[in-house]
Amino acid sequence: MIKNIFSLFLFVSLLLISCGTRQQAGDINYMQNVEQAATETALKNAASTIQKGDQLVIFVSAKNMEVARPFNQAYYTTQNPAGTTAPNTEKTYLVDSEGYIDFPIIGQITTTEKSVEEVKAELTRKISAYVKDPVVTVRLVNFKVTVLGEVNRPGQYTIPEGQTTLLNAIGLAGDLTIYGKRDDILLVRNENSTITKERINLMDANFINSPYFQLKQGDVIYVSANQTKEKISRQDPNTSLYLAIAGTVIGLAGIFITIFKK
Repeated sequence: MIKNIFSLFLFVSLLLISCGTRQQAGDINYMQNVEQAATETALKNAASTIQKGDQLVIFVSAKNMEVARPFNQAYYTTQNPAGTTAPNTEKTYLVDSEGYIDFPIIGQITTTEKSVEEVKAELTRKISAYVKDPVVTVRLVNFKVTVLGEVNRPGQYTIPEGQTTLLNAIGLAGDLTIYGKRDDILLVRNENSTITKERINLMDANFINSPYFQLKQGDVIYVSANQTKEKISRQDPNTSLYLAIAGTVIGLAGIFITIFKK
């Protein structure tokens, strides 16, 4: 009888303890198909082309800036005591619902299915009819990159400057957590409808020479969890509770055995 009671308590204790281990050991890398998921995000970002609602800052320069001035109307609005005009605020061009921007002198320019570089080339060609050897700068104000996985603040980030590096993006996301794999950062890029994937080792200083160090519009960065986090993920958060219950059960079993012995 005593043996049966003890066996029952022992069975219940082992059952509770076994609940403390999760069945799925790799759950911590919440996107097991990480490359596919990151690729889908890159596609959604439409990395390579200008989208409706995007904001472009455009500036035209030349040897004779007075000749280029009509193309930079918003830049020359303040008159100084010397009687000359000086740059004031940047002119932002909003891409309308039809994919057009309205540019001084030139008129409407379509951005549909075009990259920033392609819009720059078209403006340079058209402005060349009025200005000799113009230098056109086109910057996407709402430049976005996405940082996911083992970082402190995962999400999508807008870069007002229109350019950034991998390290800067990770910094915006609050840096890697202590569980992030620093030697295996996945970067997915959608460029001219071509998806490329690159694994980057942050522990190797040579990565700054990689073409992926300088990010492009819509890049997606994913940081996987290391083995330490995976081991922790196997442990159920209620393990301490299960152990406490198991201890209580074993304690009660001891009491019952003592009583029955008497």
